[in-house]
Amino acid sequence: MTVLVTGGAGYIGSHTVRLLRERNYPVVVLDNMEFGHRAAIGDTPLVEGDIADEQLLGRVFAEHDVDSVIHFAAYKAPGESMEQPERYFDNNVCGTNRLLRAMQRAGVRYFVFSSSCSVYGTPDKLPVSENNVLHPESPYAESKLMVEQMLKWYDVCHKLRYVSLRYFNAAGASLDAKIGEDWTMTLNLIPLVMKAALGKLSAVKVFGTDYPTRDGTAIRDYIHVVDLADAHIRALEFMREHDRSEILNLGTGRGSTVQEIVDTTRRISGVDIPVEYSGRRPGDPVAIYADNTKAREVLGWEPQHHLDEIIQSAWQWHSTHPNGYGD
Repeated sequence: MTVLVTGGAGYIGSHTVRLLRERNYPVVVLDNMEFGHRAAIGDTPLVEGDIADEQLLGRVFAEHDVDSVIHFAAYKAPGESMEQPERYFDNNVCGTNRLLRAMQRAGVRYFVFSSSCSVYGTPDKLPVSENNVLHPESPYAESKLMVEQMLKWYDVCHKLRYVSLRYFNAAGASLDAKIGEDWTMTLNLIPLVMKAALGKLSAVKVFGTDYPTRDGTAIRDYIHVVDLADAHIRALEFMREHDRSEILNLGTGRGSTVQEIVDTTRRISGVDIPVEYSGRRPGDPVAIYADNTKAREVLGWEPQHHLDEIIQSAWQWHSTHPNGYGD
């Protein structure tokens, strides 16, 4: 039976597609190619289209004998979502509902959802467990939580099983530097540090040097994209074996400071990366990192790649692909 990967030509999606194929899963990708890259998925079957097109979905399910969906297709910029909330609710929530409805009609019962630690907002306690208070602070985060709430009822009413994966900061690239993150529109720290190292950015901006942390800069939990891909496949296997739903955090359980990211990149790249220090940004938490105990217990999953490998793989990718996929 085939796995449909929506948004599979994007950053995390393409790494998951690659790992699925390495593990001999039949795969088909659905992507509207707004942010996707054909080169990222090689010769994997690609259907260009939208998750809201229920007729197209019905044909894809039937023609490819799909029994499960891994869903990455979503807009994902919290700042942009504050300016265009309607775009996020239309695509991330309404589009996903149409996908779920098409699945229900076609008898496709297994769904892995790309959620986010942003559903917790500023955490009330650390490390962040699945029992933390849910407090989205942007329409983007709210859209992720709204889909989780929909999934609960699809499970109850239609026995559609799901695993919602709330991941922390995805980073890194494939270990052979064949695929990685397109930094064209990214606001994520590690690609921005890489841009500065490669002279594509005048300096990395570090916001806040007076936090109560080991070096005064904020702490985040960076998880290697290959470890995320592995967790998605384990989630799929879990549902097929146990026929039940779960919500799980995906992070390393260890936080890295912004300064540690800069210093590690300097060491690995050999470049004295320029940094511009400024005051804290309003709303930025001091620290966020995961309690991943539940994912370890439920999926038998454990992150294999830590900060040095994240930075090393990102450096290898960006330094050899300064223009991304070049498409």
